[in-house]
Amino acid sequence: MLYSLTHEDIHKGYGILVNRTHPLKADEDSMAGKLSPAVPDPLPGTPYPDVLLEAVAARQLQALLEACGSAGEIIPVSGYRTQKDQEDIYDSSLRENGEEFTKKYVAYPGTSEHQTGLAIDVGKAAEEIDFIRPDFPYEGVCQRFRELAPSFGFIERYQAGREDSTGIAQEPWHFRYVGVPHSLLIAGQDLTMEQYIQWIKQYPSQNPCLLAPGWTVYFLSLPETALQLVLPEEAFLTGNNEDGFIVALPAHAKPVVKSR
Repeated sequence: MLYSLTHEDIHKGYGILVNRTHPLKADEDSMAGKLSPAVPDPLPGTPYPDVLLEAVAARQLQALLEACGSAGEIIPVSGYRTQKDQEDIYDSSLRENGEEFTKKYVAYPGTSEHQTGLAIDVGKAAEEIDFIRPDFPYEGVCQRFRELAPSFGFIERYQAGREDSTGIAQEPWHFRYVGVPHSLLIAGQDLTMEQYIQWIKQYPSQNPCLLAPGWTVYFLSLPETALQLVLPEEAFLTGNNEDGFIVALPAHAKPVVKSR
């Protein structure tokens, strides 16, 4: 498959880093036609029945929920949000919870992973579930979900003790779809996404990372001119929303790179 990459493409893909210093650059209109229900047929009385995710992330979430045997026990609480949605949530939290709380738990509009369609907040099923901080304990079916998540492309995004890296307080309920093998590498190396974006840069195409079973993963910077890249169909390419691309491909495959 031939990829013709420009600087605009750096800000696209499943592995883009989105935080206060890496705001979302993609046009909101680009999400049109890409969203699916997080759960196709929510149970009657589900507190948040209309949660949407990017289509691939939604399919993987459904497979993850099935794998951990969580039918009716884990509820999607919040997925895709528009800019206006995020503004409303942020402003509402400021009024109701104050600035300190809001900075800890609510991303500033334009810097929220929820605006990518790749982030999902989940909660343990209950009659009432807190929208901002749903209960998702480190035990039982919730912990099974957490442990299986990397095999389905998800990472627990904001862990305890990582606030200096992520800029967000611990959120046991917030998971981000980055895709396999990136999820396996991030979890296996015990990295935050911020750390992973920097860590993978030590592995250019001439010295790729072979730590992911069956995969070769490497960083590709974009020259001043555009870049043409030929990869096999099974390849997984994503921008990092900073300065280049992360390429994952079956370990036996060899990329062909051409600049123009």
